[in-house]
Amino acid sequence: MRAFTVERYGDKAGVRVGDVPDPEVGAEDVLVRIHAASINPLDRMIRDGEMKAILPYKVPFVLGNDLAGVVVEVGAAVTRFAVGDEIFARPDKDRIGTFAELIAVHQDDAAIKPATLTMEEAASLPLVALTSWQVLVERAHIQPGQKVLIHAGSGGLGTIAIQLAKELGAHVATTTSTANVDLVKRLGADVVVDYKKQAFETALHDYDVVLDSLGGETLKKSLDVLKPGGKVISVAGPPDAAFARELGANPIIRLVMSALSFRIRRSARRRNVTYSFLFMKASGDQLRELTHLIEAGRIRPVVDTVFPFESTREALEYVEAGRAKAGKVVVKMT
Repeated sequence: MRAFTVERYGDKAGVRVGDVPDPEVGAEDVLVRIHAASINPLDRMIRDGEMKAILPYKVPFVLGNDLAGVVVEVGAAVTRFAVGDEIFARPDKDRIGTFAELIAVHQDDAAIKPATLTMEEAASLPLVALTSWQVLVERAHIQPGQKVLIHAGSGGLGTIAIQLAKELGAHVATTTSTANVDLVKRLGADVVVDYKKQAFETALHDYDVVLDSLGGETLKKSLDVLKPGGKVISVAGPPDAAFARELGANPIIRLVMSALSFRIRRSARRRNVTYSFLFMKASGDQLRELTHLIEAGRIRPVVDTVFPFESTREALEYVEAGRAKAGKVVVKMT
């Protein structure tokens, strides 16, 4: 099959489109002919070796973390799907590889594609929709009336997180550029901070939760907008010991991750708020929950651009250069 592979870490030239063996199908796997996959910042981080301590993929490997496609084979123990089903999924972190013609996915990690969406729209959702769910529902336990700040509201994660937070009854603020103020308002944001004109940390206060997808100085400043007892949950900040325990990491890695997040955790404690890091998990059950909202029109995908499969490298560079105006960039199989 044709696939987009990483031949060596840390080099844009170390990726290529070529032929690789078809995936093996386990007893509880479905083999999916991929129709579309989407680009995530995680793909660049994996390609550049920034995630090697957490995700030590052995080169060469196929890149890609989101997909929509059609089931063409089922394992002997599969009960959830049949050949011909249209599905979407974020494969488990140990089984990535959606920039390819085929992938084998465990049945528990996939869900029937929302009937209202095209393949390209469906492929844009799994990673960002699951991240939004796991931050806002599982980790933050958002309740109606709570105040939530979602950074980078026009990005792939932000566009979905705003809609889910509003569905949960939250009062939502977001940050974005001037060009996307109207877009994030249409998605449901109650307060929009144009970061080119205003500093969010002076404009906002007494928030219950911050979803941080930017890290760095933005993460540090986010502590100042929280009320006592508030939470900042980051998908871009330093990992913490709790995450290391989730990974089943050895004591040395746990110590390293604890040290990486020491400063931000200390700053949070001084303000009587909490910091935690989240790395989303694959979940077909959560995708099914989200499908109800999607088919009801409560959450809608935002797709910026669709590239052909042979231009996957260009699609990655397009995202990396910050050229996407809003939402996700998708790769379409021909």
